[in-house]
Amino acid sequence: MKKEKEWFKEWFDTSFYHILYQDRDYDEAESFITTLSNFVQLPSNSYILDLACGKGRHSLQLNELGYRVKGVDLSENSIKEATKMENNSLSFEVGDMRIPLQNEIFDAVYNLFTSFGYFNSTSENLKVLNAISSMLHPKGVFVIDFMNVEKAIYKMIPSEVIEKGNIQFLIEKSIENGQIIKSIKFSQNDKAYSFQERVQALYKSDFEELLSQTDLVIDHIFGNYQLASFDNQNSDRLILLGHKKSIEK
Repeated sequence: MKKEKEWFKEWFDTSFYHILYQDRDYDEAESFITTLSNFVQLPSNSYILDLACGKGRHSLQLNELGYRVKGVDLSENSIKEATKMENNSLSFEVGDMRIPLQNEIFDAVYNLFTSFGYFNSTSENLKVLNAISSMLHPKGVFVIDFMNVEKAIYKMIPSEVIEKGNIQFLIEKSIENGQIIKSIKFSQNDKAYSFQERVQALYKSDFEELLSQTDLVIDHIFGNYQLASFDNQNSDRLILLGHKKSIEK
């Protein structure tokens, strides 16, 4: 049986992905990076992994705050753009977040802006978490920034048309088999295109169960980019901040 191609390997590497999401709120993202950094209080010159970094804008923000940063993303096109920003303390490479980087240990691993749950099984999620753990310094911290699924589903718009870059994108959303599925259809130059985004509908309790199977421990749970307390009905985000269990002999 032919193995189904993972949706993100196809969609994230297209120019259409970046056209559709060209108006993301980068000011909000920059503010979050600063707020998060002020809360975590990593020592200057700490080494941070931006896991699933996209084109590296947030890696750059972390670097500008004085940290050494490596950004990793599966999209070759995104990393090609990101490498234009490289310097002595900022680097990028193509990589799958389920596979640990070899011979690399980080003071912090950040997985931001709903870059988790792209897979079809719990075992794949655990691969990501175990990869994070294996790359994390014993006294390091991790951050996973996910959507608040309960609110996202409640506010879901089943169908809408969004025009970007002279392209009309038909966006249809649904819940199937525990996944939030966004179908994206459009035409350009008389050619029809169709893509999907699939993200597991992971609740706070799901993350707690997943992390209980690893040596990662949750210290704080926030509900927005200002790091307010999490409320399952009203919060926009589900932000987990924690550490690695110490090895006891």
